[in-house]
Amino acid sequence: MSRAATRVLALANQKGGVGKTTTAINLGTALAAVGERVLIIDLDPQGNASTGLGIEQRQRSTFDVLTGDATIIEAKVATHVPRLSIVPATIDLMSFEREAGNASGKHYRFRDCLAELTASESVDERTTYVLIDCPPSLNLLTLNALAAADAVLVPLQCEFFALEGLAQLLSTVEEIRVRLNPKLRIHGVVLTMYDQRTSLSDQVVEDVRAVLGEKVYTTVIPRNVRVAESPSHGKPVLLYDYKCSGSQAYIQLASEVIERERRIRAA
Repeated sequence: MSRAATRVLALANQKGGVGKTTTAINLGTALAAVGERVLIIDLDPQGNASTGLGIEQRQRSTFDVLTGDATIIEAKVATHVPRLSIVPATIDLMSFEREAGNASGKHYRFRDCLAELTASESVDERTTYVLIDCPPSLNLLTLNALAAADAVLVPLQCEFFALEGLAQLLSTVEEIRVRLNPKLRIHGVVLTMYDQRTSLSDQVVEDVRAVLGEKVYTTVIPRNVRVAESPSHGKPVLLYDYKCSGSQAYIQLASEVIERERRIRAA
């Protein structure tokens, strides 16, 4: 029986500080822990996903991949987590928009790179999930991610202006679906940095669920000091402190993602 095709999920939100990178790292780790082969693509020039997984030396990067100087296979680096790899980012990514200029097909650079990857992998070694950590803006890098993705996973911080920013992102996703990528869909919204001590967090959860319904994952990621500490140690929180509430939440989120994928494939 052949493995399912590679699924590409873009983690996107034009607002910074909502937990995109933390979710990419820890969801990727949790998926790998249950046997999936996961590749994280760091598309943020800050490179926090790379640093958070302990990748300091970056011979080749996502910039090299996008400019055609390296393939994904040549640029990807193994992490301390079995079955989890990453294509790291460098500050060079900041010049990608200028480098791409008015070139035709500039929105599809990354999609074409991914097509090369899936064509070259054997069935037994096939990457099952690609998670793209997008920058906190709707720039050409994010557009490349959305043009290549099967679906968008939206981390959303439990704060007052959460829904305001979400409306803009959903509008952008719909525009990309019409203009660049007809298969693109919202995979789900994950509520992050939930603080059970505040009524505001409960109100945000209630409001987002009222607006988006089943698009919102059941799992809510709590505000947790161990999650905040783990990147400075170059480790996912699941390796840093497996038993903490943050780790357990990301394990639950991975289960939800896999279950949604089963339903999508069965539809």
